[in-house]
Amino acid sequence: MKIPRIYQDLNKYLKPNKALIIYGPRQVGKTTLLQDFLAATKLRYKLDSGDNIQTQHILGSQDFNLIREYAQGYELLAIDEAQRIKNIGLGLKIIVDQMPGIKVIATGSSSFELSGQVGEPLTGRKTTLTLYPVSQIELSNLYNPYEIKNKLEEWLIFGGYPEVVAAEDKAERIKLLEEIVQAYLLKDILNLGKVKSAKMLLDLLRLLAFQVGSEVSLTELARQIGIDYKTVARYLDLFEKSFVIYNLRGFSRNLRKEITKKSKYYFYDNGVRNAVISNFNKLELRNDAGML
Repeated sequence: MKIPRIYQDLNKYLKPNKALIIYGPRQVGKTTLLQDFLAATKLRYKLDSGDNIQTQHILGSQDFNLIREYAQGYELLAIDEAQRIKNIGLGLKIIVDQMPGIKVIATGSSSFELSGQVGEPLTGRKTTLTLYPVSQIELSNLYNPYEIKNKLEEWLIFGGYPEVVAAEDKAERIKLLEEIVQAYLLKDILNLGKVKSAKMLLDLLRLLAFQVGSEVSLTELARQIGIDYKTVARYLDLFEKSFVIYNLRGFSRNLRKEITKKSKYYFYDNGVRNAVISNFNKLELRNDAGML
């Protein structure tokens, strides 16, 4: 099943001598979005991957002649999983500054890794998009209002990761979600955040999953898990930057009070939230339906 994405036409965001940076969690459809666009474009393009060791060497070298030779002759350079290339921001800066008219697309699944590399070097030279799990607006291109209403419970429980939405049955969806949590989200955080204990990460996510929509005390989270406040704050930051959760801060007309208010945390995807707590029951059998 092909799901048209909200950013399906990347032409609207591409500009000569600027980089288009596409962020988003793993398995959310960035590579598919990129490949679909390239299959339809009339631009002469080069598609490469940050997993390619030779590409890592070239774009991470900061060697102008080597990088120019690599990209020469193309109207568009596309790099998938660009966060794997050391100094990718400086490499892309050389391309957009020194090769007149060229367009660049770079995708990355870890905002805290890729944004740190492209932020300063590409200041004023980039456009940023974030691709999230499939939204109701995107699904409205496939289903009519009646069908969307009937499928709402399914999406509340299993979320909007494209593979999960397209899966045929419950068992397959559960398997996919467990793989997304264990093999992708947690693995990225463990590797990139230099975190040693997957158990602590999962324990923290479980606590957050049961407090969706409620104010969260970092001090209380630290006490429950048995780690210090600063470590909890660091883990939460990693979760946010890897698109697992987002932080909704308290509102007050008094800005000084607003800063001190506790935050609420929500999961970007309900399927991930339910996988963390291993609960895929129907809404009528749940006591947390309001959190979904």
